[in-house]
Amino acid sequence: MTRIYDTFLAGGLVMWPLLGLFVVTLACILERSWFWLKLLIQEKQVVRGVLTEAKIDLEKAEKIAASAQNLAIGRFLVEPLRLKKPSPETFHLAIKAAYDKESVAMRKGDMLLESVVAIAPLLAILGTANGLITTFTNLKTNSLGITDFATVTSGIAQALISSTTGIAVAIFAFVFFRIFLCLQSWQKGFFSQVGNELELIYLQFWHEPSNQASTQIKNDH
Repeated sequence: MTRIYDTFLAGGLVMWPLLGLFVVTLACILERSWFWLKLLIQEKQVVRGVLTEAKIDLEKAEKIAASAQNLAIGRFLVEPLRLKKPSPETFHLAIKAAYDKESVAMRKGDMLLESVVAIAPLLAILGTANGLITTFTNLKTNSLGITDFATVTSGIAQALISSTTGIAVAIFAFVFFRIFLCLQSWQKGFFSQVGNELELIYLQFWHEPSNQASTQIKNDH
């Protein structure tokens, strides 16, 4: 542990902002990973229950969705189901509004990770420059014309450690940023599919029969 701390200090002052970026990045990744883990594990069960029950009883379908409001899919499905006898247009708009809202929630943390990917390499370059400046500043010769390389190793170490750390933090943030983007793309397609299925169920089981009944009454008259 002491060796790690000594190596950290050898990287120079730029190591402190890099440490801050790493801590913030790690916190963001853990929060987003928990968000996606819960969603991926439980969403299919919620969708299956809501769509199955929506064909029979919309109120029960709403209760199932409401019980899963800690998940994005639950919040997405409950919005249109809360409406009382909506028109097809209103039902569609409710699905679209819920989709847009959850799409924004899925992108939470993206700007932070993008910023880390951009800033960390710049800090690495800054640390490298400081290390090189320290190296050349200490690059002196004694009275015999012999260079004492012991005085320049700290500058070289600072340049190498800070540059390696900055690049490592940027790569760490970028890898998870791309993973989260892939999950978002897949989930948006899944949400769109589920929304379309729910809308079709509403039109088939809860709207079209009423229209047909009204048409039948008019024909009887």
